[in-house]
Formats: sequence, structure tokens, C-alpha cells
Amino acid sequence: MTKKKFGSLLLIASLVTTLLFSACTTGGGTGSSGGSKGPIKVGVVNNPPSESGYREANVKDMEAVFSAANGYELKTAYSLKNDEQLQAAQGFITEGVDYLLISAAETTGWDEVLKKAKEAGIKVFLFDRMIDVDESLYEAAVVSDMSKEGETAVNWLLAQNLDEYNVIHIQGAMGSDAQIGRTGALDAQFASGKMNKVVQQTATWDEAEAKKIVESVINSGDDFNVIYAENDGMAKGAVAALDEAGISHGINGKVVVMGFDCNKWALRELKAGNWNYDGQCSPFQAQIISDIIQGKKTVTSKKIINEEKGFDAKTLTDDDINTYGLGE
Repeated sequence: MTKKKFGSLLLIASLVTTLLFSACTTGGGTGSSGGSKGPIKVGVVNNPPSESGYREANVKDMEAVFSAANGYELKTAYSLKNDEQLQAAQGFITEGVDYLLISAAETTGWDEVLKKAKEAGIKVFLFDRMIDVDESLYEAAVVSDMSKEGETAVNWLLAQNLDEYNVIHIQGAMGSDAQIGRTGALDAQFASGKMNKVVQQTATWDEAEAKKIVESVINSGDDFNVIYAENDGMAKGAVAALDEAGISHGINGKVVVMGFDCNKWALRELKAGNWNYDGQCSPFQAQIISDIIQGKKTVTSKKIINEEKGFDAKTLTDDDINTYGLGE
């Protein structure tokens, strides 16, 4: 064989090897786009962990499931402001994530961003909260039934058969799915005249603001016997105001105290008789979404509901606290 022929054979062999290697490395990766191998890029737009014990547990759950060890590259953005969340979502779209996960600060304003995500081939999941968009713009929503949470809480309150219901209603961030759902059932009672609205004001999930609201009512001299706070942190702030004013609360107290989220510390307040009711809200949606992404779970409905319940101080057990309580 001549040197010329031998050189030609080496060149052909080299080209074949290159083509085979290229076919193996570009034929489909772990990401949704079928591109090169590598981690699945997930952008999470969420409320900040400082918002509440619920949110802290939710953020930790997202970070644990969408970790590098599980094959993901996680990008996160946190804000209580809808416009900042929208900007963050747009940024993730520009960066080219494979999946966009959203817990929206408000239910409205998301149409254009989600349309852009769909045009870019980015699959969207909603978690924790619904938003007002056409369901064709997202793969699935793994959420709590916030309206049912409100109905469960209000039905429990009605079952207490109080002589009268004079309610301080402390709302969460206005326009959020949680606020709308937990407010709805109580508003219906106010409209029917079965309950009296002493004050209805947002504390935007903040403990200190909730304390100020209750202090203001106490200083005004208005009579009240129920505090309906839309998360545990705000209920805690409300109780601090009662304690400073020497007003009794909880089992056998003057004021019925109600919260939501079921942090362990809040459930312990129930067990001690200092609070009366706490509504469960599960923060664990990440594994369900990951299972869908990984093909381990099939989406049979656009809305996947977490099953939840409410807890009464008179029947709460230590097992309930250990099983359903968040945090430590």
C-alpha cells in the first residue's frame, strides 16, 4: 500500500469516528429540549423564604428536589412583588431554562410572559398558587385548594356556635391566590350578616403589621371575639397584641384565634390552648413536579390538589404535630 492510499484511509477513518461521536453526543440530553447532555435547567420564581414558615419550608423543598445531585441546574428568584416576579421570569426565559416554575405574588398579569415561554419551548409549572391564564400555557398546577381552606376554617368557626361573631380579619398579600381563597368564605359570612366585620385589613403576611392592626382595634375600643389571620405569622403578631393588652385568648379565652399553614410552633400553641384553630397548607410540591419532568408521573389533570385539613385545639394530638407540622 502506498503512503498516499494509507493517508487517505486514515482521513476516512477519522471522519467516520467524528461523525459517530457527534451522533452520540447530540442525540438527546436530559433537558426538555433534547439538546446536549447536561443538567435540566429549572428556573423557580417564588415568594421569599422570609415571608413565613410555610414559605421557608417550600423553598427548602424546592432546593432539595431540584438539586445538582438529582440532575438539575436550579435558578431562583424571590419577591413579593408581581412586577419583579414577571421580570425574573422573563430573565429565565432569556437565559433558556428548560422549565419555569411559578408561585405568583398575584393572580393576574402573567399572560404575555407565559406565552413567551411557550414560544421558546419552555414548559411551565405552577405551584402553591393558581394564576389567571389559559391552562394551555402551563403543563400542570400543583396547588392547594385555597377556597376549600377558607371554607373549612369558616365552617369550623360556625360550628363553635358563638353568641356573636365580631371578627378581626387579617389578610395576606392582596391579590394572591392564598388571600383570595381564605378571604372568600369569610366575606360570604359578612355579606350574610352572620358575622360582623370589625376590621378587614392586609398585613401582607407580616407578623409586626398584624400586631399593629390588632393594637389599633384594641385602642379604638371596638368589641371583638375572633381573630381570623390568614397565616400563622400574622396570628402570632395578633396574639402578641392581645397579651400586651391583657386580653385572654384560645380555649376558654375571650378571643378565638385562627391561623393557617400549620407550622409546628403554631400547632404547639394550639396544643397549649393558646390558639383555637390552624388550617393546613402543604408546601411540598417539588417532588410531584420533578416526577412529571422525569416521566415518572403522568399528568391526568391540569390541577393537582394537595389534600389538606384543619386542626382544632381540643382534638389536636402530638402525632398530628409531628406528622403535619412544618419546621421545628
